[in-house]
Amino acid sequence: MTYLPGLSQPVPPTVVAWSPDMTAYNFGPGHPMAPERMDLTARLARSLGLFDLDHVAVEAPEVASDADLESVHSSGFVAAVRRVSENPGETDESRGLGTEDDPAFAGMHEAAARLAGGSLLGASRILDGSVLHAVNFGGGMHHAARDRASGFCIYNDAALAVQRLLDGGIGRVAYIDVDAHHGDGTESIFWDDPRVLTLSLHETGLTLFPGTGFANEVGGPKAEGTAVNLALPAGTSDAGWLRAFYAVVPQLVEAFQPEVIVSQHGCDSHRTDPLTHLNLSVDGQREAASAVGHLAERYCGGRWIATGGGGYNVLQVVPRSWSHLVAIAAGRPVPLRTAVPQDWRDYVQEKFGTAAPGLMGDDVELWWRSWEVGFDPNDAVDRTVMATRKAIFPLHGLDPWFD
Repeated sequence: MTYLPGLSQPVPPTVVAWSPDMTAYNFGPGHPMAPERMDLTARLARSLGLFDLDHVAVEAPEVASDADLESVHSSGFVAAVRRVSENPGETDESRGLGTEDDPAFAGMHEAAARLAGGSLLGASRILDGSVLHAVNFGGGMHHAARDRASGFCIYNDAALAVQRLLDGGIGRVAYIDVDAHHGDGTESIFWDDPRVLTLSLHETGLTLFPGTGFANEVGGPKAEGTAVNLALPAGTSDAGWLRAFYAVVPQLVEAFQPEVIVSQHGCDSHRTDPLTHLNLSVDGQREAASAVGHLAERYCGGRWIATGGGGYNVLQVVPRSWSHLVAIAAGRPVPLRTAVPQDWRDYVQEKFGTAAPGLMGDDVELWWRSWEVGFDPNDAVDRTVMATRKAIFPLHGLDPWFD
């Protein structure tokens, strides 16, 4: 066991959804959504000792049933996924199946439904009180909409977890999405549901797929103010991203008073990600995960489901970022200057012929200016923040200038 500090601190009962079977979610060679992301994350988390903690249960998720999936997806869409899964030659591009982003493959339905099962497992464990925290780093498929696959996402596991919580008697859920891409699918599913607050911090749609997620997208007529979007300019770094997060998210979570937080932790905001244009470090991503955990602790009695998402620097970034997520959820955060375990580094070198990172962080100086120091109209991040505050805060009884 490599890292086990703070043993005197109370620990949250935690479940991690993981099985090697989850790597069957595989769009084929050369596709950015490489299944190795999940295997490498699990191996690193295990090498760090996180899976050996007495209060952490690692459970294999089941394949979600059609009835489960149809709680947020249409029956016609589920049937279409099944047809394409059984015969990948018969694509259905009108439903996003068999496209360049979402190539058809044999077993697609079962693979996608198993990832969905991981987040449903977390929701069920939260509802029965056996855990406070759940992690499904194989989940976070936030582009999938009710009737359509999109952006590497077939079934929206995060939305399924939110819906299961609602169906289980939870009155209000906050969904926090820190992926570089707008969480458009989850937002659309709960667009007109006042019980769900969706907050997405992402690279602006002016420069990145899916081209949505601007400040004026605030929710449907029955739920105005429950869709929150921070469309950050390309090139935003740790300092700007964290300034934006702390200027909007804690205030709205406090106003909304959720009973559970479901979060999506795509780590494609990293400065080396090949598909995006943000400039975060693993250190900044770890801070974001920690901040979400603190919000769950403060407002939800600790109840928190954390999923993965995007992230396409498969060797250097994803395993470290998501291992930090597991560690934070387990109440045993790993310091950024912790050495990456040698056995994991040896595995990466042997299997991929690439040197792995030496430290669990990027060794950056992590800082940001609090919003309280004042709004700078000449700063592009500040203009984004103010646009969101002006669009959303009054709908929650908050002052965009002073709260």
